[in-house]
Amino acid sequence: MHQLPADLLRRPVRVAVIGCGGTGSAIAAGLPYLHQSMLVSGHPAGLAVTVMDGDTISPTNTVRQPFCISEIGLNKAIIAISRLNLFWGLNWTAVAAHLNERSDISAFDIVIGCVDTRAARSLIHRKVQGLRSRVAYWLDLGNGSDGGQFVLGQPLNGRNRRSAERLRTSAELFPEIIDTSMDEDDLPSCSAIEAMERQEPFVNQVLANHALAQLTRLFRYGHLEHHGAFVSVTTPRVVPIPVSPSIWRRMRQRGTKQLSAA
Repeated sequence: MHQLPADLLRRPVRVAVIGCGGTGSAIAAGLPYLHQSMLVSGHPAGLAVTVMDGDTISPTNTVRQPFCISEIGLNKAIIAISRLNLFWGLNWTAVAAHLNERSDISAFDIVIGCVDTRAARSLIHRKVQGLRSRVAYWLDLGNGSDGGQFVLGQPLNGRNRRSAERLRTSAELFPEIIDTSMDEDDLPSCSAIEAMERQEPFVNQVLANHALAQLTRLFRYGHLEHHGAFVSVTTPRVVPIPVSPSIWRRMRQRGTKQLSAA
C-alpha cells in the first residue's frame, strides 16, 4: 500500500498539467473539484495549478474539445485557465508554450502528462528525474481509439528515495512509451469527421475522470492500493494496476501491446 507524503498535507500542492487537448482539458476542468474537496476536508491550501500548452484552438477542436467557435485562434491553456479562474474564483496560471528542453518543472509536486507522442512523454520523463527534481508524482495519461491507461508514479529523483516501495512510473513499467523511434504520424486530424472516426466518444473524459478519482482517493484517505489502470469504453472494462513490485516485474516482462502512446 502506498502512503501519501505528509508534507503534501501541510501546504499548497503545486500541480503542472502538460497538454490541454482532449484529455488535458478534461483533467483541468476536474481539478477544481479535487481542490474544493481538499479544502473541505481540512487541507490548508488545496491545489495551485499551472496548465502548459502552446497550441491554439482550431475549428476541429470545437467538435471534440471544450472550446467554441469564437475562441478559434486563441491559446488553449489560457482559455481553459481563464474559465476556471472566473468560475471558481481561483488564481491558477497558464503557460502558452509547449514543454521544451529549457522548461523547468522540477519544483512541481505533481506533474500530469496529457501528451500525444512518445517524444513528448520522453521529455517529461527526463524532466521529472534527476537529483535536482523535487517532483513527487508523475501522473501519465495516454489514450487510443477506444480506451487508454493512466499511471501515477514516483520518478527516481532527488525527492523520491530509491526503494522497493517507490511507485514505478509509466516509463519504467512500459519503456516503449518513451521510445521515440516508435512514434507514428501524430498530426492533428484535418477534419471533424476524421477526428470522430479516429476515436470513440468520451474516451478522454472517461480516462480523465478515473485518474482524477484516483488522486482524490489519495488525498482523502492518504493511501492507495492501485496506482493506475487500463480503461476501455467499448468493453467496457477497467483493469487496475496494483501497488506491487512483483506485478511491476511481470508487466515489464510481458510487454504492453495494448498500451496507448497518445
